Amino acid sequence: MSECTSCGACCASFRVDFAREELDEEGGCVPGGLAVPVHATLCRMRGTDHASPRCAALVGRVGVQATCAVYEWRPSPCREFDAGSDACTRARKRHGLAPL
Repeated sequence: MSECTSCGACCASFRVDFAREELDEEGGCVPGGLAVPVHATLCRMRGTDHASPRCAALVGRVGVQATCAVYEWRPSPCREFDAGSDACTRARKRHGLAPL
């Protein structure tokens, strides 16, 4: 497994908002039970709006062995997140990890 898909720092650092159409009950693939409504057209992954964010789909310990329980069905912001990007570096630093 690559460092990116086993790290989990991004899953425990950022708010994850996405279009309601991405929910499984709306024809998308993100499990509805893992999302909370923000308003009529926007949802957020559970846990990502906490003071210490941690996505409800994150399993394991950040930086040690962490995986996304719904990796195949993750929302677009997660699919578009780039390993090694500035945001990735910030997330890793937040958890005491070196940049990729």
